[in-house]
Amino acid sequence: MDQVFAPWRIDWVEREEKNEDVDCVFCEYPERPDAREHLVVARSERATVMLNNYPYSPGHCMVIPNVHTGDYTDLAADVLLDHARLKQATFDAIEAAFGPDGFNAGLNLGGSAAGGSIDDHLHTHVVPRWDGDTNFMPVIGDTKVIVEALEDSYDRLHEAFCDHPAAAETDGGAVRLAFE
Repeated sequence: MDQVFAPWRIDWVEREEKNEDVDCVFCEYPERPDAREHLVVARSERATVMLNNYPYSPGHCMVIPNVHTGDYTDLAADVLLDHARLKQATFDAIEAAFGPDGFNAGLNLGGSAAGGSIDDHLHTHVVPRWDGDTNFMPVIGDTKVIVEALEDSYDRLHEAFCDHPAAAETDGGAVRLAFE
């Protein structure tokens, strides 16, 4: 296995609050007062955008329905619509903040068989991609160097969400979006 020197990760390793004390990060982190500390970038009425702790590329985030379920068919129509609209806003914000050449987006449904590490609360990964970067499978199988710290990605994405037409206010640091 290749090793990558990433000294900024020590803050994550030595943090006082460990995930073992959290029933579901996708339920609890959006409710915490310090959005930036918990990587919560934006919220809508029924969904949340969080940066991925272990990104495939800078700006890799997840759009998460606020309903705690791992079954996509459990989502009510209003939740599905809000989740879809927040995904659209996420594509817009990533485009403005990072200028990628394309995206990978998708759900890991079915637990470990689908490649997901959190299977009881569904979420859509949105991964910005650039011409010439490696494709998705080598990133999972080998080593990928992330060229930007999470905090810097957060700041860029947060600013882009603030400029989005649906942005209404900030809430604990996260950008609140209100869709018409």
